Amino acid sequence: MFFRLSTWELWLIIAGVVLGFVALGYVAGRALRKHAEKLREPVGIVQGALLALVGLILAFGMTLAIGRYDSRRVAVIDDANAIGTTYLRAQTLAEPTRSRSLQLLKRYADASLKLSHEVPTTPGFRLTIAEEDAIQRQLWGLAGDALDAAPNASAPRLYVQTLNDMIDQQTVRVAALNNRIPSAVLGLEVLGAAIAFGLLALYTSMHGGGFATVILAGALVTLLLLIIFDLDRPTRGVIRIPDAPLVALRASMTQPPAASGP
Repeated sequence: MFFRLSTWELWLIIAGVVLGFVALGYVAGRALRKHAEKLREPVGIVQGALLALVGLILAFGMTLAIGRYDSRRVAVIDDANAIGTTYLRAQTLAEPTRSRSLQLLKRYADASLKLSHEVPTTPGFRLTIAEEDAIQRQLWGLAGDALDAAPNASAPRLYVQTLNDMIDQQTVRVAALNNRIPSAVLGLEVLGAAIAFGLLALYTSMHGGGFATVILAGALVTLLLLIIFDLDRPTRGVIRIPDAPLVALRASMTQPPAASGP
């Protein structure tokens, strides 16, 4: 649910929910101010316990988000390394497999770079994956031809091994992009923070406390929630997965092949 929203829609919803509960708590506190002595202890205990629980939930959500961000970042690096190694070993193949494979690998690098900018679950994302799959099939067919032409040569065998690793790495990367924090966890974080700061606003308002302090605290927690959501949106928002390894790889492919082949 949250992943389909645009960045601005997401930010407005989170800020509206959290700060809306703060405003409701402040209004309710002013209405209950005459009962402050009777309600001070129970409300204070509940809001203190809830704030501690929300802090634990936010820490858990941040851990999930950072772990997924790191796995996606590493997957991009591994993908670039796998494509680069396959490109180097393809240079050692005999013609015409060599030239055809090198051209296909350049197209595959372009598709892999394009994948860094596609939003998961969208048609464009699926089309890019389908493009990579089609190129993989062509490369695998050419690898089989190279093995048939030179069954005892070491270059085709090493190339096939690296090509297999490259194909496997695409599966790892796609799985990492689709591995998002469950919506139930994100919803619990937003709702828990909203209720906790609503009770804090209620407590401070009942005793004539400063509303600005609660607003500031709520805004900081809202910012933390936005960072958690942003980390889980690898191709949108402010925090994105860097594609520098793939960019550098594609740039290196514009140079003449280092090996001339047999």
